[in-house]
Amino acid sequence: MTDTTPEFDLAVIGSGGGAFAAAISATKLGKRVVMVERGTTGGTCVNTGCIPSKALLAAAGARHTTLTAHRFPGISSGAGSVDMEALIAGKRSLVEQLRTDKYVDLVREYGWDLRKGDAAFAGTADDPVLEIAGADGGRDTIRAQHYLVASGSAPWIPSIEGLDDVEYLTSTSAMELEEVPESLIIVGGGYVALEQAQLFSRLGSRVTMLVRSRLASHEEPEAAQALMEIFGDEGIRVLHRAQIESVRTDPATGDVIVRATGLGGRDEYSATRLLIATGRRPVTRDLNLTGVGVKTGDQGEILVNAMLASSNKRIWAAGDVTGHPEFVYVAAAHGSLVVDNAFGDAGRSVDYHHLPRVTFTSPNLAAVGMTDKQATAAGIRCECRVLPLEYVPRALVNRDTRGFIKIVAEAGTRRILGITAVADNAGEIAAAGVYIVSAGMTVDQVANLWSPYLTMAEGIKIAAQAYTTDVSRLSCCAI
Repeated sequence: MTDTTPEFDLAVIGSGGGAFAAAISATKLGKRVVMVERGTTGGTCVNTGCIPSKALLAAAGARHTTLTAHRFPGISSGAGSVDMEALIAGKRSLVEQLRTDKYVDLVREYGWDLRKGDAAFAGTADDPVLEIAGADGGRDTIRAQHYLVASGSAPWIPSIEGLDDVEYLTSTSAMELEEVPESLIIVGGGYVALEQAQLFSRLGSRVTMLVRSRLASHEEPEAAQALMEIFGDEGIRVLHRAQIESVRTDPATGDVIVRATGLGGRDEYSATRLLIATGRRPVTRDLNLTGVGVKTGDQGEILVNAMLASSNKRIWAAGDVTGHPEFVYVAAAHGSLVVDNAFGDAGRSVDYHHLPRVTFTSPNLAAVGMTDKQATAAGIRCECRVLPLEYVPRALVNRDTRGFIKIVAEAGTRRILGITAVADNAGEIAAAGVYIVSAGMTVDQVANLWSPYLTMAEGIKIAAQAYTTDVSRLSCCAI
């Protein structure tokens, strides 16, 4: 009997940044590509992650600016209530436009095959195939020379007594609310929790954060302290070392009540809504990976080598499913790297030593390279400087000196290993830091390079000068 299973060079599960980068790269090589998506084309970033969250943060920031403009002499300020329904409608319109322009239209332009349905592996480890269950009840089977799993991640919900009986929000559903909650409890202290806390606070919610350890626990401790002060100034209550015991609904008010133990003992906290922002987990559970010899980790992540190959030489992984840093630009880099390795035997590997990371609070928390703790754990003796923003002229002009810039350098050589900042537009500082760290530049080099005056990035130069100079005794534009 003749096997009529369609043959492709590359079959991709998912349609986010990693999937599209791989599909574009492969079609440019003349490869026949099929992409399988079970939900909305575009993946997390454009639909429920980067684009909608930053659009709403920008709107909330604009409102906050009108409320705080009085910090400038002669400027009055004020803002009315938020029309959340209109705000969400605008967000949806933006998402739909970008999804069409940057994803849907590109499928037609490059000409690969996009199929809708739930994909799962079948066959054997030596001869894997994909079975696709369509929404219409139909089933297809496809075979490819190589497979890429780029199915992304989803919000992870911890096991908490009573949580299943409470209507709670995730970062996805929170950005669909059509009214501003009067009050909001957020469980979590990572980048999603931080952004959502400031977003809803600036839209008018009374926000309480219950944090297991500290804010931004993977970044420098100075960042946690700076954000604590900033959030405190904005009325956001943050409770550290909080262990959630149970959740229930108050039958009298309909509020959510969270019982937790913390540094002050056991207490109960109530709010109109509850948001669980405790991280994300790879979406791999229903793919039958073990059936085709693909090994996974404790959180469902596909175990890959440095070249992103799984334990099955024909199956690769990209983006959040790898358990690697969860940034869309990481996923996109993964996608093109996989194509080079699968079809060109390029032997390319992933290098994260100068990876930038940004949390879009205002001010931003941004970093590149190693933290002080990471460098020490790697056996590197460090020399660090922390520059308060009161020494950065741009911050003085902005009348907002909340934050800092920190440089982590190797003792002796003073080679810069990492830069962290909490500052207005700190993401731009991290972008500059990518080139500094990747080039192996030293503190002395940076301290003696040009830097445009009255930019926040000038703070990197001033922080470097702090290794040899008392910067409090510099004139405002001294080099």
